[in-house]
Amino acid sequence: MMKHAEKSTWIYLAVAFLLIFIPFMKDDRWFLFLMIQIFVFGIFAMSYDLLLGYTGIVSFGHAMFFGIGAYSVAVFLDLMEASFFGLLVGIIAAVLIGGFIAFLAGILTLRLKSHYYAMLTLALASLFMVVAEKWRSVTRGSDGFTFRIPDFPGILGEYRNITMYMICLLFLVLFFFGLRRLTQSPMGKVLVAIRENDQRVESLGFKIMPYKVIISVVSGVVASFAGVLYAISIRFVDTSVFAIDVTLDALLMTIIGGVGTLVGPIIGAGIIEFAHHYLSGLSDVHWIFERWIILFGIVYILAVIFFPYGIVGTIQKHWVKRKYKKRNEKAPKTDKLAS
Repeated sequence: MMKHAEKSTWIYLAVAFLLIFIPFMKDDRWFLFLMIQIFVFGIFAMSYDLLLGYTGIVSFGHAMFFGIGAYSVAVFLDLMEASFFGLLVGIIAAVLIGGFIAFLAGILTLRLKSHYYAMLTLALASLFMVVAEKWRSVTRGSDGFTFRIPDFPGILGEYRNITMYMICLLFLVLFFFGLRRLTQSPMGKVLVAIRENDQRVESLGFKIMPYKVIISVVSGVVASFAGVLYAISIRFVDTSVFAIDVTLDALLMTIIGGVGTLVGPIIGAGIIEFAHHYLSGLSDVHWIFERWIILFGIVYILAVIFFPYGIVGTIQKHWVKRKYKKRNEKAPKTDKLAS
């Protein structure tokens, strides 16, 4: 089976293998936290790309699933005093609730145009934020709350940050290859066809609604799991996890990295998280960096100008163009020899 693996698969595996050694070369706490955030938001952005990049569905409330995952695990760990059983129950609750809400939103709105879906998801995310703010006995409102996670056994407990880094990296790799397999399957091809022209797909005999609902549920579950990892990595949760800013971050990560390419959102997550941490940290150097969001906007504009299809999308486009150019250059010579 491995003999038939694509060349790109070996490259991705090699990159993942190299990432394993980074904490042993640079174990700075700030740096490890940044890498963990990149892995978490890389998973979240991939889940968003399943909707936007592969199916053409625009969502303004994707943070809803992220928040469901974060609050599910945080509440159960808080109630069950940092036990592994509480962690397991929290993860199961995050997956089930996230999947159910995605299914419900899907069957209610996906028959309509995509902007209705976008508006409803935005409304649902706002509703969840209001519920989280008002249900203070469980969520502590907008103040949020800290919670403990179970102690890692043995030597893993002594190197807690590195262990967390490895866990997040492992799930990033698993989700990447799992979603890659999904998007390369016949179902993934149908999703891309729906994105390009859903009426033509329907005329070919496909019922597009089940495909949209299924991918909506998969996307919601993956986003909820990203929320779980986010919560246990910072051991704190508040209502900001439901904010539209979280959805916009996923949108920017996907656009900058490359829409319709799973590796693109991960690269986008790396750029945006690095920009967030680095630019905001420069406020002590000069007052202009206190307005770091303006500089971040400039970075985003430059990325769109120089990479109109996202970083990975633009590289892929140039690669395909170069490949066709070489093929066309060889074609006349072959015809001449044949004559």
